[in-house]
Amino acid sequence: MTYKTGSIGEFMKWTKRVITDPSAADAAPKRWFDSDETAAKALGTTTSPEAMVKLLSEENLTLLHIIASRQPGSLRELATLAHRKESNLSRTLKKLHDAGIVDFEDGPGKTRVPRVAARRVTLELDLVGPSSVVSIDRPEVR
Repeated sequence: MTYKTGSIGEFMKWTKRVITDPSAADAAPKRWFDSDETAAKALGTTTSPEAMVKLLSEENLTLLHIIASRQPGSLRELATLAHRKESNLSRTLKKLHDAGIVDFEDGPGKTRVPRVAARRVTLELDLVGPSSVVSIDRPEVR
């Protein structure tokens, strides 16, 4: 488990139990939230660490750099800049979008304009248990 939801009262009860019995913290989640919605906003993605490592290949990091630096006006323009087929690029961008790394703006007509939404990805790998965490740092838009 990477996080747990509960009220402040539940967290306080757990904290008191851990004070009297430190071994109770062994299987505890690393993060607590008041709701699943808050957890989703804070954690930013449901993409597994393994999938994130594959998704952030050298080729895809280059793609993200092109999007951030050149700010293409459409997927077609990005395909030209990246020297990739538009269909393959679309699948990659969908995965990056699902991971919370890329967003799309509406462009002229029916075009979608890709934009890098995240500035940093953090992988916290639990090498001996199931509590690995992927977090995405998405600066708030003002």
